[in-house]
Amino acid sequence: MAYVHFITALVFALILASFDLSSCQMVKGKVSCVDCTHHNYDLSEIKVSVKCEGVKTLAMTATEKDGTFKANLPSYHTKTSTNCLAKLLGGPTQLYTKKQNQVSQITKGKEENTYTISTPLSFMISCPKNTNCKAAKPVGSSKTVDLPLPPAWGLAPSSYYLPFVPIIGIP
Repeated sequence: MAYVHFITALVFALILASFDLSSCQMVKGKVSCVDCTHHNYDLSEIKVSVKCEGVKTLAMTATEKDGTFKANLPSYHTKTSTNCLAKLLGGPTQLYTKKQNQVSQITKGKEENTYTISTPLSFMISCPKNTNCKAAKPVGSSKTVDLPLPPAWGLAPSSYYLPFVPIIGIP
């Protein structure tokens, strides 16, 4: 009797193992710094958003130290909606970018269920030459404001409660 239950559970586990339940669609890309002087510049914590036409939600991610990022598209993203964009939002310091380098169209990748950016997302960390810094296109900083809370309340820092609001200086 115990063998029947064991064999039934084993067959059921093998059937479930053969199904690929993960049909997640992933966007992979990389951001780059144009005017960084040394090659080991830390590109981590730069915010990138992914938005698809016809989908109300927005996927947002942060980059790794080498500038790479991965973002999952919403599960209800269909193959008929191919108009998706990746946008450079901001970083831990003030970033400057040209409009054409801030947004990139998303295209089908080499692997199944993967997508990539069609043009590079690049930025500068210093004000571009021959421009007025106030007239340049600052992307913003992703640092949050930490309001002081009384320690007796026992709450986490206020940066956990306040949402990320980028300051984008593109008119």
